Amino acid sequence: MQELLGRISALDPEASLSLRVIACFDELVIGNVNTRALLSAAASLSGCTAGYHQDHPRRSMRVTPRGDVRPEEVLVPADAGSASEGLSVWLERDGAPHVNDAIILERLALAVRIRHGRGRRDLDNRRELGLLLDASVPVDDRRTAAARLGLAAGCRHRVVAAPLFAAWTDHPAGPQDVVPTPFGPIHAVVVPHDHPPVVASPAGTGVAGPVEQLHRSFRTALVALRLCLPPELPSVQADDYGGLVALLADTPADADLPDVDVLDTVMTHSWGGPTLDAVVRAGSVRQAARLAGVHHSTMQTRLDVIADVLGFDPFDGLGRSRVGMAYLVWRLRHSRVLDLPAPVRGNPMG
Repeated sequence: MQELLGRISALDPEASLSLRVIACFDELVIGNVNTRALLSAAASLSGCTAGYHQDHPRRSMRVTPRGDVRPEEVLVPADAGSASEGLSVWLERDGAPHVNDAIILERLALAVRIRHGRGRRDLDNRRELGLLLDASVPVDDRRTAAARLGLAAGCRHRVVAAPLFAAWTDHPAGPQDVVPTPFGPIHAVVVPHDHPPVVASPAGTGVAGPVEQLHRSFRTALVALRLCLPPELPSVQADDYGGLVALLADTPADADLPDVDVLDTVMTHSWGGPTLDAVVRAGSVRQAARLAGVHHSTMQTRLDVIADVLGFDPFDGLGRSRVGMAYLVWRLRHSRVLDLPAPVRGNPMG
């Protein structure tokens, strides 16, 4: 993990900050450090005093960024985070919160809860977001995980998925974690359903749904992510594909789809990808020609080749649906967006 974080930092230092917070607290939990050490880590990461209070037995502690315990007692701030019933943590920040305060407080709360043996008795060792996004977990446990993450029942959210090396221009503040998937570890963030489009590259945003259905949002976010083509298409919204995105999410990777297999022949032509992309977006041959930036006669010649390969006219009846679905599945099967980019030449960490 540390090696991976080093490579991520070499690619995009800002994007890795929240992941470093997660990794830091993971190491502290594994090391079974005491509460003072957890508060010291939170204070050091945030640059301000971190506090903790428990009701029974009554006890409080505040630790400065230098690791010193502050002797004076203070009231629990109104905006303190709840680590568990009767257990609170907070950051004593003067002024507006910093960008990573939320993730630091979330990880501090989780670490303190584990340290004090509360909370996770009925769950396995995975994190709450991993439970919430796993359809095989009983729905009651998913609701419990959502509540622990502060996601209210009845509200709609959506999941943003990105690889660990993604570059975030504006990082959302919602619950987030690194979640294992068949495509490798993915950085998942939960945002409100009406959150503005996330500016990150690459990133996929899933469809909206209640907390019980966020596993579907995550699966559609993974489809959207794998349809990204940076830098031309750095992020994709699953909503743009309507019901198709759910079909794509449910299609097994090794499904027998003859229309997809024959597209390999079309893609051997340098014009294959841009032409098919224009065809599935256009309503006519002329419009497809404009989208592809070629003359109408050139597009017609290419369409004749495509029709010969496919065995049907991509602009005729069901042919439009067949070629559109086949093209999207082909892109998913050949997506390289999750491949770690090559380090920048001359970077000593590369």
